[in-house]
Amino acid sequence: MRSTRQRDVILEDLRSVKTHPTADEVYEMSRKRVPDISLATVYRNLERMSELGVITRLDLSAGKRRYDGDVSRHYHFRCPVCGRVFDLSLGESHTVEGALGVLRSLRGVEGVLIELKRVCAKCELGS
Repeated sequence: MRSTRQRDVILEDLRSVKTHPTADEVYEMSRKRVPDISLATVYRNLERMSELGVITRLDLSAGKRRYDGDVSRHYHFRCPVCGRVFDLSLGESHTVEGALGVLRSLRGVEGVLIELKRVCAKCELGS
């Protein structure tokens, strides 16, 4: 991916926060440094960077699509009241079983949604 001033600013802004912003929020951050950046440019660059694995796109069960500049392996939880998304620290455990152990210890968790993404066999075979 070719580096551009706008793309660099978007990536720097996204990596500077832990709030998992929406594209609109990234746009507002980036406009402070690049006043003539368009919302379409932000959307296009966020999608392209997520396709390339430079950032993570969070398609959560409720709310707007969010983006994460931290591509390390980690999990998230979402507040059902305000919709904010937070990183969930699981320590050294990167297994589903380990994650469930940590989740059981959290007080007030209303639910858990584990979404596994993979191309299905039918699509993989092109039928």
